[in-house]
Amino acid sequence: RLNVPPFIATLGGQVIVYGINSIYFDLTPNNSQPIGGLRNDFTDLGTGVIGEGLYSLPYIVVIALVVAVIVWIIANKTQFGKNVYAIGGNVEAARVSGINIKKNLMIIYAMAGSLYGLAGVLEAARTGGATNNYGMMYELDAIAACVVGGVSATGGIGRVPGVLAGVLIFSVINYGLTFINVNPYWQLIIKGLIIIMAVAFDIRKYMSRK
Repeated sequence: RLNVPPFIATLGGQVIVYGINSIYFDLTPNNSQPIGGLRNDFTDLGTGVIGEGLYSLPYIVVIALVVAVIVWIIANKTQFGKNVYAIGGNVEAARVSGINIKKNLMIIYAMAGSLYGLAGVLEAARTGGATNNYGMMYELDAIAACVVGGVSATGGIGRVPGVLAGVLIFSVINYGLTFINVNPYWQLIIKGLIIIMAVAFDIRKYMSRK
């Protein structure tokens, strides 16, 4: 209703939620200390595997693949998926064509929030603990992976397989920089440059199509 750009609303909401979490975390008996000692049946979600040896897959990878398949089906085989692309491409044209913009946006944000929550649960299971500031700057990795995977900054363009490829590419970059002992601050600079270059290339393609 306030017509705030979604990206700005997301960043603002993130800061607000982080502040609320920090206030609550300070009031708990842990006295701002990380939460640990999680049950094994919970941490197994992040550390357990299916199969043995070369034919094993971590639970967390299996869950990610299942989610990716579900999202692919929604994006490519449902009317809702078509609506999402239409809204991303041109919201006014989508409105004129009869798409309920508010309803679809609410569903989109609800799905995104649910997946963020699932990611948080899996990350807590993987590390065996949680704290109020865990996952800070992960949004940078997510944006970079999507942009590298072909998701357009102008909206309406992007495919699930491309995003998965972007995640793999960016993960390789992350682990590669860590493996060769690149300073963490330089890693942030490199990630930022990757995002800027990928978005610039995307916008250049968009302008050439026009």
